[in-house]
Formats: sequence, structure tokens, C-alpha cells
Amino acid sequence: MKYNMSERYARQELFYGIGKEGQKKLTGKKVAIIGCGALGCTSANLMVRSGVGCVKIIDRDFIEECNLQRQTLFDEDDISNNLPKAIAAKKKLQKINSNITIEATVAEINPSNIDSNLHDTDLIIDGTDNFETRFLINDYCVKNAIPWIYGACIGSIGITMSIIPGVTPCLRCALQDIPTFGSTETCDTAGILSPASGIIASIQAAEALKILTDNVAAVNRYLLKFDLWKNEITRLKIHNLREINICKTCKSNQFEYLKMGKYSATTTLCGRNAVQIVPVNGSNINLPMLASRLKPIGNVSFNKYMLRLETDKYVVTVFPDSRVIITGTNDLPTAKSIYAKYIGM
Repeated sequence: MKYNMSERYARQELFYGIGKEGQKKLTGKKVAIIGCGALGCTSANLMVRSGVGCVKIIDRDFIEECNLQRQTLFDEDDISNNLPKAIAAKKKLQKINSNITIEATVAEINPSNIDSNLHDTDLIIDGTDNFETRFLINDYCVKNAIPWIYGACIGSIGITMSIIPGVTPCLRCALQDIPTFGSTETCDTAGILSPASGIIASIQAAEALKILTDNVAAVNRYLLKFDLWKNEITRLKIHNLREINICKTCKSNQFEYLKMGKYSATTTLCGRNAVQIVPVNGSNINLPMLASRLKPIGNVSFNKYMLRLETDKYVVTVFPDSRVIITGTNDLPTAKSIYAKYIGM
């Protein structure tokens, strides 16, 4: 059923910053949201409701019970159905707006697939949980002149920054290098307050709407940080960082993170007692065949999106692209050993 679009967006079109012309522009745009956790769920919801013509959701993970506290597109049925986040999100979002295109990709963005997934996007929203992927997105966006909105949230603290290549400083202008491992808080150590992630994602969505409707003058030019629990808001001036820093990305055009040598194939997952392993020479896996082989080892369930093996100590989730998430440990050597034991190296 196709609904009356003039009624759907009427209140948004009344807003002076968008109007009917802005709404027409949104209809012709494509936004990619990388990561469908707390930030990604909220920003995807807002992009779809705003009438962006195509919304693409890219996420590597599946839904767990601890996600339901803050990841607003998911429910208990999604857990029972063993759905990847991207697929479950698409199903929900299609019910919200059937007049736009919603794409879902179950994958981890890396140097080998980033161009095939993002080459036709007008804007990218960051919903990731790690700096390695953010620096990769930053390199790609600067190289290809694609605007993107950085966002992060830990505990009650949220931070965001809008990046328009050639106009504003890039993420590497502000941070220069990935923070040293263990030097920053994670969801595991600090937790996360759901209203905080909702606010950051809403700011990201608002910034996206400004850019997509060509209201660049209205874009936030600060690095915005708040602590919702302490009622503190900080705006850090960053407009001159492109001039005073010798940025490896937007000044030197080195794009180090687009090279596979900078990419970690094995990583711990934020907020989870889990490790992801991405085989260097991965290929598509026959999930039914693997399920048959693993049945004697533990409880096995699978669908076309993923396979899950439950043993006494670990849960091993295998995706068709050969990625594996091992839940029950955050020790990399242990995870690799489990991978070799059950999947084969």
C-alpha cells in the first residue's frame, strides 16, 4: 500500500529549514548507516521517517538480549528468530515507510569491501563501536568527497562531529591517531545510558538532514560533547585544525586505513565478552553442510543469514561470508583456538 506523501511529510515541510524543496532533495538521496547498534538504530529510524529516498544499513552483528535496553529497532522476537541486526532493522523500517528503498547488508566494512558498499552514497552516518572502522570511513570519505557524521557514546557521555571533506576538518585532524588500546572506556567498563545514545543519534540525524538539503551553513562546526548525567555540554572549536595540523588524511592524502595492512582481522567486540575473526582469505561458507558437521558437538541452529553453535562454554556464530563471532571469551588466542577447533583455519 502506498500512502499519501503530501500528508506524511507535511509537518517536516512546514519547517523553514526544509520546506517542499528540501523534501524533494531528501527523496533523491541515499544514506548509509554503518553499525546498527544504539546510534545506528535511532539514526536509521529518523532517516526513514524523514523520507530519505534510500537508506542502507550495514552491520556485522546479531541481536542479543543486552541490546534491547538501547537499540530501539529490536525486540525479543528478533532474538528468538536469530536475525542479524541489519535484517531485523530492515524488516522494522519497511513497516514504518514502504515508499522508500531500504537496503540491508550483513557484513563488516573493511578496506576490501568499503567501496562496493558505499560508492553510491550521498552521506554516511557512523554507528560503529570502534576507532579502526571510523578511521577507515574517514579515509574513504575524504578520498571520495562524501560527508559523514561521527558519533560515539559511552556511559552518559556522547560526542559527535560533522565532517564535510574540503570544508571542515576530518576526524584525523581532531584525533590524529587511533587511541592506544585500553586507554579509553568501553561499554564493558562504563556501561551506557540509553537516553545519551538517543540524543547523539538525533544530533547525527539532524546534521545529516542539513547536509542532504544543502543547508551547509547550518552544519555544526564544533566537536560537540555532553555528559547527560552531569548536565554538562562542551563545544570544542575545531574549525582551524585543517590549517594548524599536518593531517595524514586530508593534507597528505595518505589514506593509510584503506590499506589492508592497517586492518585487524581479529578483534574484540565493544560491550561484549566476544571476539570476531575474519579469515584473511575468506570465502562463502555452506551453512547447512557446516551445521551437519557440527551437530555432534553441541546445539546447532541456522538460517540463511547465520549459523549458531552452542557449547558448554562458548557460542560460535558463523556468517556466510566466513566471519565468525565467538562469545564467551575476549582473549584473542583462545578465540583463534576455538575457531581452528570447530571451523578450521
